[in-house]
Amino acid sequence: MQPEDIFLQESDVSRETLELYKAWHTLLLKWNKRINLVAKSTLPEFWTRHALDSWQITPHFQKTDKLILDFGSGAGFPAIASAIALRNLVGAEITLTESAGKKASYLRTVIRDLDLPAKVHGGRIEDMDVFTANVITARAFAPLPRLLEYAEPFIGKDTRFILLKGGAVDEEIELAHATWTFDFETVQSLTDDAGCVLLIKDVKRLK
Repeated sequence: MQPEDIFLQESDVSRETLELYKAWHTLLLKWNKRINLVAKSTLPEFWTRHALDSWQITPHFQKTDKLILDFGSGAGFPAIASAIALRNLVGAEITLTESAGKKASYLRTVIRDLDLPAKVHGGRIEDMDVFTANVITARAFAPLPRLLEYAEPFIGKDTRFILLKGGAVDEEIELAHATWTFDFETVQSLTDDAGCVLLIKDVKRLK
């Protein structure tokens, strides 16, 4: 079975959605020749290591999730997968954050060419216009305690987090609970035996 078929089998996305992933893959290959978006050794694993890994957060979105914020968007994992999933949800938009100028240009090109409901903040998170996000996402951005510090200005009463985490997730949760209170659930990763999708809600700083 080809990697693309594994992705299709695991995700059960529509053919239209699959074509958007293919277009994303093509742009990634083109841009990766010029700037270091992902390690070249991982490019043959795009469909499993990157695409499926990113896709697995999208079933956790809700129809009321209109304002999404992704930290450290890099090559678009998982933010572009999120934007693809949100494209038919009226009024939905995801904001990608990427401080590296060339990577931000790449992300804008993908968003434009795939006609996705997304925009890019090409700078520091601390310099962004503040808004209340319905959902905050990230992959390999920062340990949970530091991520919550960055996220604090964007957290509202109902803000949820959908995060891709690795084997250190239990330690990160314990450290974060020293400063924050929150409810959480972990869902086994489809692509990493030691990883998970970390779902967090009801986030409040301890007084």
